[in-house]
Amino acid sequence: MSAVTLDSTRFGAVQIAAESVIEFSNGLIGLGGSRYALLTSDAGSPFAWLHSMEDADVALPVTNPWLFFSEFAVDLSDGEAERLGVRDPNATDVWVTVRAASRLEDFSANLRAPILVWNGKGHQVINEAQNAPVRAPLFPAAMTEQVVAA
Repeated sequence: MSAVTLDSTRFGAVQIAAESVIEFSNGLIGLGGSRYALLTSDAGSPFAWLHSMEDADVALPVTNPWLFFSEFAVDLSDGEAERLGVRDPNATDVWVTVRAASRLEDFSANLRAPILVWNGKGHQVINEAQNAPVRAPLFPAAMTEQVVAA
């Protein structure tokens, strides 16, 4: 197993297994580069970083959407799934980008443009599900009030 070094302004030099690098042939919406890796500093954390292998400054916070939205679904047309090569949805990892903020109740996830990853390939897609907002609150106000009170 070979490794590559990711030089990150956020994490320093990090060794990544070469087979863990994800190739985004169509890139990511609004970002340059096509090679990224998922990084976590705590295995128990619900959050990870999708870090560019080509730009030391680019790292997006991401999460598994089902940890926060049990009813979440990714709807793709059969044509789009075929174009992307998605043959087994159960073998596909799904991530959503997170918008961080200074207050917990302002954290949100982009459910409209999830990131699908399988076999070293990644694609950011437009979710055709009707209830997939661009900014879905991760920590609703009622939840953050309970956390602060505890």
